[in-house]
Amino acid sequence: MQRFLFTCFLLLGTFPILAQPRPYDLVIYGGTAAAVTAAVQARQMGKTVIIVSPDKHLGGLSSGGLGFTDTGNKAVIGGLAREFYHRVYLRYQKPETWQWEKREQFGNKGQGTVALDGENRTMWIFEPHIAEQVFEELIAENKIPVVRNEWLNRKNGVKKSGAQIVSIKTLSGKTYTGKMFIDATYEGDLMGAAGVSYHVGRESKDQYNEQWNGVQTGVLHHQHHFDAVKERISPYWIPGDPKSGVLPRISTAPPGEYGTADKKLQAYCFRMCLTDHEANRVPFPKPAGYDPKQYELLLRIFQAGWRETFQKFDRIPNRKTDTNNHGPFSTDNIGMNYDYPEASYERRRAIIKEHEQYQKGWLYFIANDPRVPKDVQEEFRQWGLARDEFKDNGNWPHQIYVREARRMIGAYVMTENELLKKRPTPDSVGMGSYGIDSHNIQRYIIGFGKDAYVQNEGDIGVSTNGPYQIAYGSLVPKKGQANNLFVPVAVSSSHIAYGSIRMEPVFMILGQSAATAAVIAIDSKISVQDVPYAKLGERLLQDKQVLEFSK
Repeated sequence: MQRFLFTCFLLLGTFPILAQPRPYDLVIYGGTAAAVTAAVQARQMGKTVIIVSPDKHLGGLSSGGLGFTDTGNKAVIGGLAREFYHRVYLRYQKPETWQWEKREQFGNKGQGTVALDGENRTMWIFEPHIAEQVFEELIAENKIPVVRNEWLNRKNGVKKSGAQIVSIKTLSGKTYTGKMFIDATYEGDLMGAAGVSYHVGRESKDQYNEQWNGVQTGVLHHQHHFDAVKERISPYWIPGDPKSGVLPRISTAPPGEYGTADKKLQAYCFRMCLTDHEANRVPFPKPAGYDPKQYELLLRIFQAGWRETFQKFDRIPNRKTDTNNHGPFSTDNIGMNYDYPEASYERRRAIIKEHEQYQKGWLYFIANDPRVPKDVQEEFRQWGLARDEFKDNGNWPHQIYVREARRMIGAYVMTENELLKKRPTPDSVGMGSYGIDSHNIQRYIIGFGKDAYVQNEGDIGVSTNGPYQIAYGSLVPKKGQANNLFVPVAVSSSHIAYGSIRMEPVFMILGQSAATAAVIAIDSKISVQDVPYAKLGERLLQDKQVLEFSK
């Protein structure tokens, strides 16, 4: 009888032992570039790993339109990050990759240095689909299982035993068990669901003794503000008349006192892939719900003589661009993302849809509204979406640029003081070097009545004066919160420090370092906070990570 029941259990698939999910050494949640490098590193160190990705496409922004790479000093980009850019280089050595222009026509400039570094066999500026092919190639070569469109159950999908994460569960009901976990999302969703401390918004400048944190009224570093326009722009429908109402996309709330904290975020946008090659060009579509009134402020900027529309149409191969925000009213959707980090999935989808509608409307308005200056409009109509990019999403990027969301408050918090070398950084696991870069956070009104005018706030650009180290403690939670979790993207840092750390090559570097530490923790049966740095640093150097730099 017992043998009969056992056989029934086997046939029905309900025997308790057989029902347990397969345990992995490392479970990675997220589909970003950091997720890929972490997975590759773990596999190359002999561990089992799975990527649980809410996204269909791997690579995050690196394959989602950000092809004009924010690199800083390329000498500090090592390990698997450099391997990625080497593989991109190899693809652009093939004549068939150059479909819409010849390689010699493309040129070799970008981000202040060469786009294609033949001496070091790396390519830093590339098309979205090429990046995605490289990520998929890395996944296939290392035989890494990836499950896609699997969204973490953020309410009760993280099972813990004390400070140890046991498993995560997705909305589809699937469970993934692991010894170690990595949150490789831009949003820090696994970290948040696991009960790890985090911050959203700007800290005050006094919290970490920083100059550039908190509200930065009066600070105008780039040309993305209204002082870049020759005349003051009134915020009212009838200039100078508050009774006529405030134009769209302007906040009527006070901006806050200089240096104080708030819950606001630097603006999001889509990094669009455009082309001026007719055979590959799709005219800008009129988005559903298009409302030309939303762009009245842009019209006034044009009427005041502003002509920098094409300043950030940065060229990538095959007559395409990585088009980014530029100017006082551009693709950055200022002030419309504040609730995104902690919002429900449904609310996030609505925010993303609104950003898409705004940005598509911005394109359509410039190309079609008869009030747009003729010289701008005629040139703009030569551009359109690239037909051979994002083909399953109407040629629109599949990843919104989440410049900042949750940021962990971990074992060590990176601040501008480390980036500016005002104090040493302990236990380096990689380096950054791009300037401290925060996009605008709010658009507000200065003054009242006929003297009132529009201004943007939050756009900061500060040089780090060379590469800086990133601390191991910024990748791990405080001890006792989660002892087997790494967070290499929503990393532990202040708002203003994150303005530099948040670059895609750095995320790849930190993903690899996190996976390396995870393997050491597994083999030593210790918590992530107790990984011996001497052992970790030795292995990182062995794998060609760059941990320090001198001129």
